[in-house]
Amino acid sequence: MPELPEVETVRRGLAPVMEGAIIARADINRPDLRWPFPKNMAARLTGQKVLGLRRRSKYILADLSSGQTLLIHLGMSGRMLISGDPLGQFVHDHPAPERHDHVVLHMENGARITFNDPRRFGAMDLMETANADAHPLLAKLGPEPLGNSFSESYLQSAFKGKNTPVKSALLDQRIVAGLGNIYVCEVLFRAKISPKRRAGNISHTRVATLVPIIRDVLSDAITAGGSSLRDFRQTDGELGYFQHKFDVYDREGHSCRTPGCTGQVTRIVQSGRSSFYCTLCQR
Repeated sequence: MPELPEVETVRRGLAPVMEGAIIARADINRPDLRWPFPKNMAARLTGQKVLGLRRRSKYILADLSSGQTLLIHLGMSGRMLISGDPLGQFVHDHPAPERHDHVVLHMENGARITFNDPRRFGAMDLMETANADAHPLLAKLGPEPLGNSFSESYLQSAFKGKNTPVKSALLDQRIVAGLGNIYVCEVLFRAKISPKRRAGNISHTRVATLVPIIRDVLSDAITAGGSSLRDFRQTDGELGYFQHKFDVYDREGHSCRTPGCTGQVTRIVQSGRSSFYCTLCQR
């Protein structure tokens, strides 16, 4: 499942060819993905100018001149691919249609944006821009980890009295939006905190250190174009590269990368998800 860095990478790739451009035609090639598409989606998109692209948690939001916003969720295997870019950023001609090209946006500037999703766990919806924050998928999200409202004092308050493991707390989208399994493992390694530690039992000082570490890990991953483990691709079809910089994720049995540590990376399962950590230096 793409996490915040992958979604932000896609948003940044789409912005140069979509922002300020008009959707000349929208092709909707099936009635649904994870959920049914909104009624008359093709007609509601056609002719609209994309005023801006933003990201909320793991969702891309395209604000339209109609006063509506297109919500895009990539799901497990969804890809947003650009072809025919008029800005010369990409050299790809329009490819032949593929089986899983479910939504295709033909832009007036000559670009084509294709949403391809083999597993169909992605989603798209249309909502009033003014009420976007009240959308069921967005209403209960916590603060953005790269935003000003995510602070040391906020996280200390959110963890106070919580009896759940810190790994689960950081994955809770109501506490912080956009973090997923990969980056929480990497964050906890840098913070030297065991994923099994109860969130409410971590000292305020150590909780405070998580905030800059979270921002650093996410920023490093965005710079690297995200992580490509299975399906994720950038908008030009290229892989992300942060997977080559993993300290613990998917490194079970490998030596700990902390200088002087003789431990090995261990894998455990928490709430059905793999957690990777060093049992010696993460306490």
